[in-house]
Amino acid sequence: MHIRFTKMQGAGNDFVVLDETRGRLGLSSAQYRWLADRHFGVGADQILSVRPSPAPWLDFEYVIHNADGGEVEHCGNGARCFVRYVHEKALSARNPLRVKVQQGEIELRMDPDGRVTVDMGAPVFELARVPFDASGLKARPMGGFERWPLALADGSQAWVSVLSMGNPHAVLLVDDVDTAPVLVQGPLVERHERFPRRVNAGFLQIVNRGSVRLRVYERGAGETLACGTGACAAVVAGIRLGLLDARVDVHTRGGVLTIAWLDSPAHDGAVLMTGPATTVFEGEINVPDLS
Repeated sequence: MHIRFTKMQGAGNDFVVLDETRGRLGLSSAQYRWLADRHFGVGADQILSVRPSPAPWLDFEYVIHNADGGEVEHCGNGARCFVRYVHEKALSARNPLRVKVQQGEIELRMDPDGRVTVDMGAPVFELARVPFDASGLKARPMGGFERWPLALADGSQAWVSVLSMGNPHAVLLVDDVDTAPVLVQGPLVERHERFPRRVNAGFLQIVNRGSVRLRVYERGAGETLACGTGACAAVVAGIRLGLLDARVDVHTRGGVLTIAWLDSPAHDGAVLMTGPATTVFEGEINVPDLS
């Protein structure tokens, strides 16, 4: 199959973007994996598909596949690239855009400074909806939130704050992200049996109440240079733990994301994420027939 693609990145989190507004390509999980492969395909953390609106009040559908070929619920950095792609390709001039994702709808806005702001919706704290199995565990309260003990396969224990930003996240507080055991504990948390759909593991270092450093071991992708939903989850957790203010600059290895969340008694306010989105190059490629 011969297809056109656009390579994009948001704070170093990189994507292959596919235009399926005129018809589905019908790629298999193996073909998504091949496209994401950095040796044999194009190379990306995720594959993003732009599809027609499924409802009159929406502009598009936004579908995400991880580098392992599996479809996932959400990708914040990808959402920013999505709206820039749609505008650059003249698929729509509307600003903001409202699009369908797997678990709901999100709003995307191009800002005057060239960055993109995404309304990521409200965080989810109900453990069954994350989902997270806390049976038999005793949480450690902190601020207005809690941290849960996870016994890891290497014999260590990690204390995690658990929530969903449309996809599951476990946030670990660390003293220094440079020395944190991201590549050791990350995959153990990601595939922990208490997360039936696996989880994104975020390693959060508090710099001050308005600034943090973050590394994320992403479900199905490994450590990435940035994770938009991971940044949102980390800031929301930090705010509820009493460590952060309502607007925070998140310093990732790929760049800076700004996250804003005004907490409320119901904890149901929308999270706003602002950051860069850049087109890297465009091309065409023959995708092999893979089962």
